[in-house]
Amino acid sequence: MRTQSLILRTTGFFLLPLLLLFALFLLLRGHNAPGGGFIAGLVASAAISVHLFAMSEAGARRVLRVDPRDLIAWGLILALAAGVIGLFSGQPFLTAHWLTVSLPVFGELKLGSPLLFDLGVFLVVLGTASTIIINLAEQDT
Repeated sequence: MRTQSLILRTTGFFLLPLLLLFALFLLLRGHNAPGGGFIAGLVASAAISVHLFAMSEAGARRVLRVDPRDLIAWGLILALAAGVIGLFSGQPFLTAHWLTVSLPVFGELKLGSPLLFDLGVFLVVLGTASTIIINLAEQDT
């Protein structure tokens, strides 16, 4: 096992939740402004990378909770499902559809198929980058 510095471990411990929260922010704002699934997936995989360098490969796998390759599969399924929604309504593939939900505290929330597509892209990017990074770290030991 590698020995990491106290500064790296402490910084990694605090950066993980902040980077994941920032990734969530980028994901949710992506269909209305710059951001989206791709950049959010990169930020989340950077958070996993920082945790990997600060702790260990096993720690990074515990943060993910699932095999990164499963994230790739689920992301592809979600992105495909977002595209198929338009076909079921007689419109072209990847046509956006919106649903407005009224929440008691937050007011109206608009949910749409672009968010579902962005979530799929997020999972694919997170799974791919995490698989590469974790495999490279395991090769090093």
